[in-house]
Amino acid sequence: MKKLFSLLLLIGLGSYTLSAQELYMPRNIKAAYDKGTRSMNGNPGTNYWQNHGKYTMDIKVDAATKVVSGQEEILYSNNSSDTLKTLAIRFVNNLHKPTSPRGGAVSEDFLTTGLNISSFSVDGETYKVDAKNWGTVGNVRLKKPLNPKSKVSVKIGWDYPLSKESGREGQIDPNSFFVAYSYPRISVYDDYNGWDRIPHTDRAEFYNDFNDYVFSVTVPKDYVVYATGDFLNPDEVLQPEISARLKKSYDTDGVINIATADELKNGKVTVQKDWNTWKFKANHIPDVTFAMSNHYVWDGGSVVVDSKSGRRASAQAAYNPTTGKDFLNSVKYNINALAWFSNNWPGIPYPYAKSIAFQGFADMEYPMMVNDSNFGDPVFAQLVQDHEVAHTYFPFFMGINETRYAYMDEGWATTFEYLIGIAEHGKKAADDFYKKFRVNSYINDKSAEEDQPVISMSDQVSGAGYGNNSYGKASLSYLALKDMLGDDLFKKALHHYMNTWNGKHPIPWDYFNSMNTGSGQNLNWFFQNWFFTNHYLDLALSNPQISSGKVTFVIKNVGGFAIPFDILVTDTEGKTETIHKTPAVWKVNQKELTMTINTNRKIKSITLDNGIYVDATPNDNVFVVK
Repeated sequence: MKKLFSLLLLIGLGSYTLSAQELYMPRNIKAAYDKGTRSMNGNPGTNYWQNHGKYTMDIKVDAATKVVSGQEEILYSNNSSDTLKTLAIRFVNNLHKPTSPRGGAVSEDFLTTGLNISSFSVDGETYKVDAKNWGTVGNVRLKKPLNPKSKVSVKIGWDYPLSKESGREGQIDPNSFFVAYSYPRISVYDDYNGWDRIPHTDRAEFYNDFNDYVFSVTVPKDYVVYATGDFLNPDEVLQPEISARLKKSYDTDGVINIATADELKNGKVTVQKDWNTWKFKANHIPDVTFAMSNHYVWDGGSVVVDSKSGRRASAQAAYNPTTGKDFLNSVKYNINALAWFSNNWPGIPYPYAKSIAFQGFADMEYPMMVNDSNFGDPVFAQLVQDHEVAHTYFPFFMGINETRYAYMDEGWATTFEYLIGIAEHGKKAADDFYKKFRVNSYINDKSAEEDQPVISMSDQVSGAGYGNNSYGKASLSYLALKDMLGDDLFKKALHHYMNTWNGKHPIPWDYFNSMNTGSGQNLNWFFQNWFFTNHYLDLALSNPQISSGKVTFVIKNVGGFAIPFDILVTDTEGKTETIHKTPAVWKVNQKELTMTINTNRKIKSITLDNGIYVDATPNDNVFVVK
């Protein structure tokens, strides 16, 4: 398009030069860098370590009593330089105990008696462990300290009741259960905080080591088990026709009905023993979970997720045929999401063998599985499934500490949800949804909690500020950086970060430093602006001065965030030119900038359009020549 106007950009100098600014670090994070476990170039330090567990578990679910029981052995490696005198044992489902701290009120159907430990031993020595007074984290003092670079075998026998009210886990209906966080695990011991003992209160999410798992799930006949990991024994628990359909679905581009409602009702799906034991295996993964039902229909298909190797991933769905209408297209949604995320954003092949969508109530991600609601709105259902599948990368491909730094995973899932939404429904629809669902409530709420710095620990951020810091504001920062760097450089830097920290435990400063290295730029001024301030979204157009052949005006950054924006210049003939400015314009002076438009045309109006960066006071973004 022929340019209607020429633009001069004048940036006032001031006290806001931050290009080489050192970012604030808490003292414990500084100590990690000083010890060499992390590096200022964005890589794990020469002394980086993380602990590891090999879990072997035999789990049983009694569908009549709704009790989950199990025996497990954990071969736990202390790879740190510290001597461990205790083990912190985490059991998230103790959230249901009446005495556990929670973020809000619950019903009686939510409450249970929690974890019962029937046996506990360390290297063959029996311990008397009573979990009666445990919350979501318990403490076991070791009789013999666990020395650096050594291993210990921990064996636990346990049981607990499934809560009647289902959230992230529990009973979905009397014969369908989502059995997540179902085993006692050794909590994370890391290089910057030691043992992770932050209680789970049902708002913040999770933090786990990358472990190896071999596990079995024993259930009554006619119950199908859907789980994280490779399904090792389909021929032992499925009838031949069903097993054949499952295997066929692994190589088909279409959708196969693996098990129908009539087949389930008539006992034609599982082997007709009183109990069947389903076996699974998954390595180097932060968690495993499973779900089960005796009446959910089962669909499957697959898609190539790595074009170089031709590797496929299985896409499956399990749902109630009478109440799960959204799930009729769930496999198609899954196939589309796996392919799009693998080839576009983040543009890293889906790392696992399968992805299963199970109808529940949580709208929650788990490794290789999602637990999603039926909304009665296919467009929204696809968006939610896209969002949960996007979490594959953050926090599972990357071992994010979601409890402390939720914006390191929720912000990215929100960003990928928006970008795939553009591909699926067009930019206008994606923009409209993003503004309505992710930005409007935040920017129209002037309360203090909305403007807390994003770097704040997520489990300590109050009220609605938690969600907006974790989702909307973090996502806006990632999209602003994408706008500033351009797609190619942004993807190069993002891949550098992801490949460097895949399978490890990055913290925000690792992200900042990795993106600096990956982009070849010092972006600290940008990270300071977005993560360490009380800024918000608000630009203003002021001091317009019109003279022969030009108009000069000031754009004030009232809210403070370094955002991209468009200048829409319309002449008296109704012709409009759009001039896009990236966040780079705020690098030198983050308070204001002066612009001059040279033109022989008569200007009718000048408008600032922030797009998805919804302006808190849009009335001062327009200047009309009178």
